[in-house]
Amino acid sequence: MRAWSITILVLLAALPASADVIRLKNGRTIWADQVRERRDRVEYDVGEDTYAIPKSSVDRVDAGGMAPEHANSGGSHDVPDFTPATPSFSHEADITDRVIRDGKVDTDALSALEREGKPELAAIGYFLAGKHEADHGNLPQAKHFLETALRFQPDNSTLLTYYAACMFRTGHAPEAVSYAERAVRADPDSPDALAMLGFVQFASDHTADAIRAWKKSLKLRPDATISQYLARAERESSAESDFSQHESSHFNLHFEGKQTSESFRRDLLATLESDYDDLVRDLGFSPHNTIIVTLYTEQAFFDVTRAPSWVGAVNDGKLRIPISGVNTMTSELAHVLKHELAHSFVRQMSAGRCPAWLHEGIAQLEEGRSSASYGRLLAQVFGAEREIPYNMLEGGFIQFSSQEATLAYAESLAAAEYLRDTYGMSDLPRILERLAQGSSTEAALRSTVHADYRQLRDELARWLKDKYGE
Repeated sequence: MRAWSITILVLLAALPASADVIRLKNGRTIWADQVRERRDRVEYDVGEDTYAIPKSSVDRVDAGGMAPEHANSGGSHDVPDFTPATPSFSHEADITDRVIRDGKVDTDALSALEREGKPELAAIGYFLAGKHEADHGNLPQAKHFLETALRFQPDNSTLLTYYAACMFRTGHAPEAVSYAERAVRADPDSPDALAMLGFVQFASDHTADAIRAWKKSLKLRPDATISQYLARAERESSAESDFSQHESSHFNLHFEGKQTSESFRRDLLATLESDYDDLVRDLGFSPHNTIIVTLYTEQAFFDVTRAPSWVGAVNDGKLRIPISGVNTMTSELAHVLKHELAHSFVRQMSAGRCPAWLHEGIAQLEEGRSSASYGRLLAQVFGAEREIPYNMLEGGFIQFSSQEATLAYAESLAAAEYLRDTYGMSDLPRILERLAQGSSTEAALRSTVHADYRQLRDELARWLKDKYGE
């Protein structure tokens, strides 16, 4: 997501407000106005809305944190907080004790299960190993264990649903569709299988199919997350009913014919392809699948995204860009395109686990921004210890006020710029790699630049003071 230029003379006034923090096992963070723990779920309020997630997905709840007012519950660059329900298996407790020891998967125990010659038990063991790794954010390893489980029970709906979820979260949504479809065929009345089918279809640009799958899932079991995504998909379907498409090597462009000329569309795709090559060179990574880019009128953009007025574009897995009044490639539009494209790279590199501040920091670096224009003001903010702490900028910025967003973006750029200038550009992809392997943000920082959040904050404060003064 990219904010248009906003004055930052009000940075010192952008103070955090009290909130409760739900920390999920997959490494994500949910800011909530109020949290209630029930027997099998955690309920939380954001504004006037109430949501619930399985207690099994929650690591802990920190009460009385300080987060910017109206921080959102997910982050605009992350995949949904949807985890399939965990089934109950016979012998599950015994197998869990065998394969999970001291909080780690025992691969020798898994091999021993295989040698017993009982496919069901081996499938359960590898499923539990995969779920353990997924719960701890190590999605590549989770995917490996689930692949093995499917060798023993290839038509198990639960295994197929979990495997599709891992593929989805690691940027392989189109490949995940066939697994989600198999899960639904194996158990047509599974709300989880239908929900996952909807997610991978929506991410693969099959919006009408996703709407049908989510509606079937909701008839079987209400779910706040799925309801939100269904509403978004229906808004998108309505707004884009008359849109056309044009493809290039790495992009699928959606547009309303009367809004853009053929030459403008060619220039736009050429710019995106050039940006793609730049990002591959800078980050040493190439996304797995075609990237969807949609051009909207100003009103259609806000109708579909429900973004605040300060937002200039959105990347929620698809690049959504308002272009009213623009009919040639401008410098400003070029910056927006590269910024949003960078988010697609970062999302896949981190398996959807990158904190918002690093997401936005890297995206701003890649579009060519520098903190020089407001470095002195940032130095004053850090000198007065009035910044928003970085551990409280892990969630998204989309529901921030313009003042809060200004400070959040400024801090994000400064941190990424500091890391690049001090340790080298190559350390930013290394941090993303550690995140994809399940590390927390602080653990990823410690393993690359040897700093936790407090050390990063103090080093950045000195860097800002030395570079820009107070």
